[in-house]
Amino acid sequence: MTVEQVLAALTAADVRFVVVGGVAVVLHGHPRLTADIDLVIDLEVEPAHRAMNVLAGLGLVPRLPVAASAFADPATRARWVAERNLMVFTMTDPGGMLEVDLFARSPLPFEDLWSHAVTVLVGETEVRIAALDDLITMKREAGRPQDLADITALEALRDH
Repeated sequence: MTVEQVLAALTAADVRFVVVGGVAVVLHGHPRLTADIDLVIDLEVEPAHRAMNVLAGLGLVPRLPVAASAFADPATRARWVAERNLMVFTMTDPGGMLEVDLFARSPLPFEDLWSHAVTVLVGETEVRIAALDDLITMKREAGRPQDLADITALEALRDH
């Protein structure tokens, strides 16, 4: 399973998503290693169910001992956020190393993230990646050492 296959399958199923995190940094032009793909998906009930069906259909399974479809339920997701401080819901490829992290809450209003996003070609699939300013905002909020390094690189790309 590859990042390209995941993005192509979600796109083919007409799932609205924006690539964020390390993969977005790479797609903006700053080479670095990343171990997962971070996605902000449309969390409305029907699109979220469609996304979870696509990911499960690819053979990805939740890291948590729950059904993938549970993530699509807004009440369940809200409870996980409130009670377990869930930030991302991770789906893993049991036969490989790929992890897909789905934000449990959109870090920015989804419609803003979607409308600001930049479209890039990944393989033969057009996908949306977070705009530089939105990505920088998200990374600043996360504040981990890798995020701070990414901010420096992204600001250089933006200002160049």
